[in-house]
Amino acid sequence: MRQSNWWVHILLVIASVIAVFPVIWIFSTSFKPQEEIFSTSIQLIPENVTWDNYLHVLTRSDGVFLNWFWNSTLVALLTTLVGLFLSATAAYALSRFQFVGWKVIDFSFFLAQMFPGALLIVPLYTLVNQMGLLNSYVGLVLAYSTVAVPFCVMMLKNFFDTIPFELEEAARVDGLSHFGTFYRIVLPLSLPGLAVTGFYSFITAWNEFLMALTFMSEETKYTLPIGLRQFVNQFNTDWHYMAAGAIIVTLPVLVVFLLAQRYLISGLTSGGTKG
Repeated sequence: MRQSNWWVHILLVIASVIAVFPVIWIFSTSFKPQEEIFSTSIQLIPENVTWDNYLHVLTRSDGVFLNWFWNSTLVALLTTLVGLFLSATAAYALSRFQFVGWKVIDFSFFLAQMFPGALLIVPLYTLVNQMGLLNSYVGLVLAYSTVAVPFCVMMLKNFFDTIPFELEEAARVDGLSHFGTFYRIVLPLSLPGLAVTGFYSFITAWNEFLMALTFMSEETKYTLPIGLRQFVNQFNTDWHYMAAGAIIVTLPVLVVFLLAQRYLISGLTSGGTKG
């Protein structure tokens, strides 16, 4: 038994190294000058550490990178707010009210997760175009919400199912309405679930590439994933600038993860259980 545990630990260490090594390599590349990146010798630690890559990325084209950063932040935050509002209210209705067709609606959210997101680009493009929202943040937020909401509804419904209905009955006796019990009782008890779904919505909008590339046509309205593509030229790739930009892009996600970390662990474990 002890020997088998050693093998498990060795496999876990190997898997961890494989998962973390690309991140470490990108971080190292972001501090290397261009000539050192294309050197034949492989070095994890840069010989000549430089901050020029970060300065070039942040000041590129009169600060357009900072504009992309603001666009991604705005779209990700709006997607998180819209996704949480729609998914929380829908999940509460599916969890508490037995209306006609609720099982079909519940299954439809599960069914929506079975299709690749790329299949949604054409119909979403058509709808957004008909609404006149192409090349706008509102259209992009609505498109991202269609991807995030089904998962968030399923996740939050499991949380709401674990909350005893007697708590809401007691609140109703004290004079609270359905919305009052939802806002004052259910939501505070579901903070881990809200953290997980909010983090998922934020990541979905922050890292998405295809929809942003399809819907946005002006360079000033690009999000960061589209902006980073500008470092890939027809005949060469500025790997040092790409690495520096990738590190900058990961910082907001890291901050959001650290802020919601204590809720994410409990949310991922308890959200999949019922009762």
